[in-house]
Amino acid sequence: MKSSIKIVFFTFIAFSTLSAFSQNTDKKLFNKIDSYLEASVTNGFSGVVLVAKKGAVILSKGYGWADRENKIPNSPATVFNIGSITKQFTASAVLKLVEQGKIKTSDKISSYFTQTPSDKKDITIHQLLTHTSGISNRTGGFRYNEASKEQFLKEFFESTLQSKPGTTYQYANANYIMLTVILESVSGQTYNTFLKEYLFEPAQMTSTGYKSITFNTERLAHGYYYNRDDEKWTDWGTTQQHLPYNDNHWYSIGKGDIHSTIEDLYKWHVALKNNVVLTSKTRDIQETAYVTENDNMTSYYGYGWAISKSNRDTKIVAHNGSNGLYFADFVRFTDDDVVVIYITNAFLGPESENVARKIGKMIFDTNYNATPIPRNIYELIHAFMKTNPSTNAEKLPDFLKKELKNEFSDHAVLNRLGYSRLKKEDQPGWALELFKLNVKLFPQDGNLWDSLGEAYLKYNQKQDAIKSYTKAVELGSEGSKKVLNELLGND
Repeated sequence: MKSSIKIVFFTFIAFSTLSAFSQNTDKKLFNKIDSYLEASVTNGFSGVVLVAKKGAVILSKGYGWADRENKIPNSPATVFNIGSITKQFTASAVLKLVEQGKIKTSDKISSYFTQTPSDKKDITIHQLLTHTSGISNRTGGFRYNEASKEQFLKEFFESTLQSKPGTTYQYANANYIMLTVILESVSGQTYNTFLKEYLFEPAQMTSTGYKSITFNTERLAHGYYYNRDDEKWTDWGTTQQHLPYNDNHWYSIGKGDIHSTIEDLYKWHVALKNNVVLTSKTRDIQETAYVTENDNMTSYYGYGWAISKSNRDTKIVAHNGSNGLYFADFVRFTDDDVVVIYITNAFLGPESENVARKIGKMIFDTNYNATPIPRNIYELIHAFMKTNPSTNAEKLPDFLKKELKNEFSDHAVLNRLGYSRLKKEDQPGWALELFKLNVKLFPQDGNLWDSLGEAYLKYNQKQDAIKSYTKAVELGSEGSKKVLNELLGND
C-alpha cells in the first residue's frame, strides 16, 4: 500500500515538474514573439497573431491600430480580409458536396455548362482545385469591379488557355471563382449561405463571412498603404466599402475577400484537426500534394492549401493571401500540432510576408532571434530626403542597408520615387538625383537610363539626355529609340 502511495506521489511530482517546465517554456516563447512584434510596431506594424502548440494557445494578441483615426486598437476579435486563405474554404465547401454525393472531383465542367467550348470541355473540378486547368491568371477583372455571374462565365469560356488542361500548374483566381459558380449551382444556395451552414456554424465561427457582415463594423480593420505621392500613410477603408453592394461580385467571390479573425481561424484549425467539418479521409485528400508549385519542388498545391516540408522533414499545410493592403498567413505544422495565424492591415514591404515563418522558426529553434519588420521603404527614403540635401543622395544606399538590415536591390523603388518628385520639382533636385543614383546602382537596366533621360529633358539638359537615351538603347530599351532619334534630329 505504501509502495502504491509512493508511486502516485512521485508521479504527481514528475507531472507537476513537467507542467511547470512546459509553462515556463511557453512563457519564454510568448515573450520572444511578443518582443519581436512590439519592436515591429515602432516601425509601423499593425496586425494580429495567434500561436498554438498541441491544443494550447501560447499567444493571441493584437498590435497597432485597426482604425487609426478613431484610435481603435487591433485585438484577437478584430476582423480582417484574409485574401486567398479564402480558397481553402471554397475547396472545403466543394469537398463537402463530394461527401454529400452531389459531385465528384473527376467531374468535367462541361457536365455543368452546356456552353463549354471544346478546348475547355475536359477541364475537371480536380484541375480547378489544383490550378491545373490551363486557365490564365489574367482571366477575370479587378476584384472590386462589378461583374455578373454571366459576364464572368463568358470571359472564362472565351479566354485563351495557357496550357492543355491537366498538364501545368498556374495559379489563377478564375479557377476558384468557377468552383463557386458550380457550388452555387449544385447546392442551390448562395456561397455565403452554404459556407455558413456547412463550415462556419459547425466550427462555431461567429465572425467569419464574405459579404454578410452582421457584427459591429467597428470591429473591421481598416487597410492602410503608404502613398508615395502624398508622402504619408493613407486610410483605404474596409473591404466592405469596396466590394460591389449588389450580387455583381464575380471577380471577387470564392477566390478571396472572406473576412475572419485569428480566433475564428483557430477554431477552423481545431475543427479540421478533429474532423468536425470534413471526415479524416476527406481532409487527407484536401491536404495531399498534387502538383508542384515551383521548379525546385519545395512546395506543392493540394485543394486550397500549399503543402511543403520543414527543415525537420515535417509536414506544413499553409496558405497566405493579400489584396495588396492586408496580408494574411495561415501556417499549420500538422505533424507537430503547431499553428501560426498572422494578419496585418498595413503592409510594410516584403518582410511583412515572412512574419508567420519567422515565428515558426522561433518555435522550433530556441537560438533563433528575428529582427523587427523594418519601416516601409518609401517612408524610409522620404525620411532621409527630409533631413538631407539632394547632394547627399549617394549616402542613401548605406542608410537603407542599416535600416533594412539588407542590401538595397529593388530597381523600381527609386524610379517610382523619382517620378513622384519629378511632378513636383521645377528645378533639378531630388528627382534628378534619385534617377542618377539608380543608374549608378543598376547600370545594366536600360529602363532606368530611359527614366534618367526623361528627367534631363525636363530640366533642359539635352546633351545629358542624349547620353542617357543612347545608353538605354544600347541596353535594349526599344521605347527609347524614338526619343533619341528626335533629339538627334533623325527621321
